[in-house]
Amino acid sequence: MGEGTVLDTSALISWPLSELSGSMIVSSQVSELEKHSPTRADIIESLGLIISEPSIESLATISELAMETGDMTGISQTDLSLVALAHCRGATLVTDDYRMQNLAEILGMEWRGAIMDGISETWRWELKCIGCGTVYGSPESPSRNKRVLKECKNCGSVLKLRKK
Repeated sequence: MGEGTVLDTSALISWPLSELSGSMIVSSQVSELEKHSPTRADIIESLGLIISEPSIESLATISELAMETGDMTGISQTDLSLVALAHCRGATLVTDDYRMQNLAEILGMEWRGAIMDGISETWRWELKCIGCGTVYGSPESPSRNKRVLKECKNCGSVLKLRKK
């Protein structure tokens, strides 16, 4: 096992408070927590969580990998930062997010689900136009809205994410 544990927001919300102490999170999770569980956000400082940020190099490595695998299409900046933090600290990543698990698995990082078992295999993704069939590369940065994919530049049809 690595040096500590990095918790995704799902673990912050679902785990018993006694199990959170000493775990690492990134600063952008505080606002996520305020939105999903204001009560937990109010006591975050007293839980003994370590708020940290990944190194620039680790964030660049994870971003590059997410573009390569196609996971960038459906991942948030907070999620990228959490994977990068676990990567640079050699920590175990705790998440139920399949994209985060996919990246961790490809990198050979230790991870586990917060509530669910998690992935059993890694996948690579591509964006494909449902109209003309044009295949697009992964975006270079996360989208603010993970559910909205861009339209095809050739025909204007919707792009769908599909397994390669």
